[in-house]
Amino acid sequence: VSTQSTWGLNPELKRPGMSTREELVFMAKISEQTERFEDMIDYIKKIVANNADLSVEERNLLSVAYKNSVGSRRTAWRALRSIEQKEEAKGSKHLNLLREYKKKIEAELNSICQDILNLLDASLIKSASNNEGKVFFLKMKGDYFRYISEFAQGEQLSRASENALQAYKAASEAATKDLKTTDPIRLGLALNFSVFYYEVMNEPTKACSMAKQAFDDAIADIEHLDEDKYKAVSYTHLRAHETPEHLVCRLLLE
Repeated sequence: VSTQSTWGLNPELKRPGMSTREELVFMAKISEQTERFEDMIDYIKKIVANNADLSVEERNLLSVAYKNSVGSRRTAWRALRSIEQKEEAKGSKHLNLLREYKKKIEAELNSICQDILNLLDASLIKSASNNEGKVFFLKMKGDYFRYISEFAQGEQLSRASENALQAYKAASEAATKDLKTTDPIRLGLALNFSVFYYEVMNEPTKACSMAKQAFDDAIADIEHLDEDKYKAVSYTHLRAHETPEHLVCRLLLE
């Protein structure tokens, strides 16, 4: 039997150079440890292409890959915005150079955000086999539209803000229905939704009220948690309440 016909008869046999799911997960972890996050994204996308119903481990690797890839650029963009404001105040002759560079960072941010958003809409959300996974991915959808809202202007800002709002609302409805108040995914969602209201919608009162409600609901049920989840919830809430009321949303999970 030829090699080619063997591939056709047995899907378990892989072409030379193709990796098994286990190998792809291993390489995604190696990419994380070496801080090669774009490589990490490539490995995770190959996993998704094979089967979009991700395990908890694979789901977390996906989140880490995109979060770190976009995170360095968000940091760069914020620094450039601050420098631009200072140079503008001085009437600097280099403003055009700064603004062109900022546009480059914005294009990279937009590309990464659109990449994960396309993946979420095309396969991840509809392929989630349980409610926890669905909430996780809807939350991600809200997060990455929120990241676009940080630098977008005009019509793009309006679209990104509305899409983030709808994704967070859908995630919140599913979480309220299917996840416990102490579930770390539900808590992370509530806190990120709070950040959205604080920073994008400019509604600090609603943002802080939402964060406090999530805290109060979880505290009421916290005695039912096992030790590992208790630590996760305690850390989340500590971050949400370590500052005065008017600054609380600044330190919520991002």
